[in-house]
Amino acid sequence: MTGVSPKKVMLVICIAQLFSQMGAYTLPALLPSFISEWSLSNSEAGWLTGIFYGAYMISVPFLVPLTDRIDPKKIYVSSVFMTLLAHLGFVFVAHDFIGGLIFRILAGFGWAGTYMPGLKILADHLTGKLQTRSVAFHAASVGIAGSLSFIIAATLERFGSWHTAFISAALFTFIALILAVVYIPRQLCSSKISSISYSNFVPILKNFSSVAYSLCYFSHTWEMFVQRSWIVVFLAYVAADSGTSTLFVSPVYIPFVVGLLGTWASISGNEVAMKVGRQKWVLGVSFASMATLVLVALSVNTSLYTFVAGLCLIHGILIYADSSALTAGASGNADPARRGAQLALHSMLGYGGGFVGSVTFGVVLDFAGGQTITGWMAAFASVLLILVVGPIAIWWLKPNDLAGDAPWRHKRKS
Repeated sequence: MTGVSPKKVMLVICIAQLFSQMGAYTLPALLPSFISEWSLSNSEAGWLTGIFYGAYMISVPFLVPLTDRIDPKKIYVSSVFMTLLAHLGFVFVAHDFIGGLIFRILAGFGWAGTYMPGLKILADHLTGKLQTRSVAFHAASVGIAGSLSFIIAATLERFGSWHTAFISAALFTFIALILAVVYIPRQLCSSKISSISYSNFVPILKNFSSVAYSLCYFSHTWEMFVQRSWIVVFLAYVAADSGTSTLFVSPVYIPFVVGLLGTWASISGNEVAMKVGRQKWVLGVSFASMATLVLVALSVNTSLYTFVAGLCLIHGILIYADSSALTAGASGNADPARRGAQLALHSMLGYGGGFVGSVTFGVVLDFAGGQTITGWMAAFASVLLILVVGPIAIWWLKPNDLAGDAPWRHKRKS
């Protein structure tokens, strides 16, 4: 299809991304049910949630450069189809941990082939302010869909079963597939692009200013994806332990609200970072998030569900507050000629943290006695240990400010 207007391309990609992501967190939303029905250990539950990010991490370095070799539409459509198969696999094939793990891997591959390639399609067909705005709209569609997936999954399970929730996710993805097939324009690509060379990563590893923010992003996403994966299970435990039969706020509403307010916090946080100093903002948010995480861990012993849920809400929003500031720092300090590779490293570290963090949390939970007060406190302590990586990276590597940032004392010499 040719002659498609740039605005139409933007609209189609954003809507397709919205529908393809509508089932992204169906599993984390229903994780307590899977733990019970499939007799999962906490370690297995951690693998089920974390492997999604692991599959993304290992496939992005291959799928994204591939968009320079072949039509990005083919990659996008194939990846949406993989996501559809992943949802249907949970309904008709998966009956235990191994089956679930296979289809979560497939879902991770699908996500890797839609998110960045979707941005590539936008960049190829849009220019100027429309291109910049399209990135914001694209991110917003992903954030909104991720938040809605918690509510939709929990609601459908309540009136049907977890199978119903995954069927719904598959239907949303099917709509995205139709939109992608019919409306995304085709594009001719060069077949003479040089192959991937791992030696290209040597210069980007020496860019300490960018790497500093990427290391912060590693610990940031470790914390973020642990919360996304485990918050429903954790709050369900607190509710059961407190003996609360009727909940004013269901556990799934917390990640839903966190996702919506967190998107706003992320965008606003980057603006604040420019005014007060990027390093200062990142450090301040990091320490505030660490302090709140300590309070969440200590609150396990209170058996006050509403209080704990409120702390989780505040903690979740704080996690998001430096998300855009970190990515902007890594991108803005990158060599323009190597920005793609620099952002690939940034993304790999981020999703690597999400993968290892989700799994580690479950393993520590099992090792420390399972879903008990001691177990939860130990699991949260494991997250706290990783969070110190961010401030250490800022202090040790002293990244440069970006143009327009308020200067701060940590500035690397040119």
